[in-house]
Amino acid sequence: MPPRYLELYRTGELDERISRLQEILASCVLCPRQCRKNRLAGETGYCRSGAEAVVSAVHPHFGEEDMLVGEGGSGTIFFAGCNLLCIYCQNYEISFFREGRITPPEALARSMLELQRMGCHNINLVTPTHYAPRIVQSLKPAIEGGLSIPLVYNCGGYESMSTLQLLDGIVDIYMPDIKYGDSVPAARYSNAPDYFDRCREAIKEMHRQVGDLVLDDRGIARHGLLVRHLVLPNDLAGSREVLRFIAEEISRETYVNIMFQYRPLFRAMAYAELNRRPTPAEYRAVIQMARGFGLHRGFG
Repeated sequence: MPPRYLELYRTGELDERISRLQEILASCVLCPRQCRKNRLAGETGYCRSGAEAVVSAVHPHFGEEDMLVGEGGSGTIFFAGCNLLCIYCQNYEISFFREGRITPPEALARSMLELQRMGCHNINLVTPTHYAPRIVQSLKPAIEGGLSIPLVYNCGGYESMSTLQLLDGIVDIYMPDIKYGDSVPAARYSNAPDYFDRCREAIKEMHRQVGDLVLDDRGIARHGLLVRHLVLPNDLAGSREVLRFIAEEISRETYVNIMFQYRPLFRAMAYAELNRRPTPAEYRAVIQMARGFGLHRGFG
């Protein structure tokens, strides 16, 4: 099954998407923050990012989900900045301090092609939302250079419907977080009280576009939805509501990675309720919740 973006390139629709995404940068509404900053003129919004992509790292990644990694690894591109900026961010050097280099579309395309040449099974775009225009722009020269592996959109789940609709037919695998099932912790730790509302809309649209996760005969993901949910201490992530939503409003065939790697980093130590790792019992309770809702793919 070839990547979906090849058809958009063949028909010329990819050029239209590039143009429409580029226009958004003049009054940026790429994410639900709706900052309306003119990033083309050097203004920055909540994500602290201008128009040009800043890349922190490019390499094959062997620590992602098995169906992304396979034998060749997941071709990971880490982008600097973020539209959420959670106070407990596990990659805060990249998200808050924006460590990395400005990378023009042609250079980004070369990185994609090099990852493919190295044998990676996909291009894994980590925290891509605020750079969606430049990523799609880079896709054209990458395709012309022979890119033919799936694109993974590895995001925080706080997405705009209008941006996702412009990515329809471009992204093969959506891999969003669902961080919270409650507005109070979403506001307190990510300054996004509307997080779950926007995330539910986004996940529904992602699933509409790509469906449940499909693997090839080697067990490698080709297209579909893969959801991540990080277990926080003291049930601060609202896991029951998150899992209920996935099972009842998306699909019980959804692949869900329930993650146990939270540790208090960056500013989390200032919040007593976040200043510890979740216990094994807390993690097991979330796994049992997932099974109780009929979910059965994934879990860590």
